[in-house]
Amino acid sequence: MIRVVLVDDQAVVRAGFRVLLEDVGDLEIVGEAASGPEAVAVVRRTHPDVVCMDVRMPGGDGLTATRQIVADRDRDGATLPAVLVVTTFDLDEYVFGALEAGAEGFVLKDCDPEDLADAIRRLARGDGMLDQSVTRRVIAEFARRRPAPTPGAEADLLTPRETDIVRLLAQGLSNAEIADALFVEPSTVKSHLGRAMTKLGTRDRLQTVVWAYRTGLATPT
Repeated sequence: MIRVVLVDDQAVVRAGFRVLLEDVGDLEIVGEAASGPEAVAVVRRTHPDVVCMDVRMPGGDGLTATRQIVADRDRDGATLPAVLVVTTFDLDEYVFGALEAGAEGFVLKDCDPEDLADAIRRLARGDGMLDQSVTRRVIAEFARRRPAPTPGAEADLLTPRETDIVRLLAQGLSNAEIADALFVEPSTVKSHLGRAMTKLGTRDRLQTVVWAYRTGLATPT
């Protein structure tokens, strides 16, 4: 079972998500929160795999909460919980702020229930949301608004193979799809990608793609 925490200031929204997600079968709602500070406390208590985070909440925004959850996770050397932003705005400064804070994916509140469940599963597996249209649009617009003129010195540290893998990752390909494209094993892709992320100083796949867009290694399609 994938453990999920729901964060939204509207109780009716949380109740709706709970009904939809628990009906799926492999997802378990282990906690709810109505504000950012409450979300941090609930996550620390329940240790979920994924946090579905609203970003606009009058009792304390989701940006600060996301930043704290990611900081706690990084301090513990863990890969989970992942933060999935569930929002009504896909090209919004709050959403860009969540990306900077460490969110791994984005879905719109009016998405199909199965799309939400699939997004949660992908983040729990560590696959990221890079093939999801909202997330890719957010990344592209974020990169356009905050461009970096040229790749930094860290780009020169990447091997040609690592560069190819990061470029394909930015196109939304999974490790298995990258492996097929390069005629290598998925484990080889994972190893090269891990080394590339260490060189770039990026914490996850999504942050690596943001780097690729901002430096021009990848371009919006």
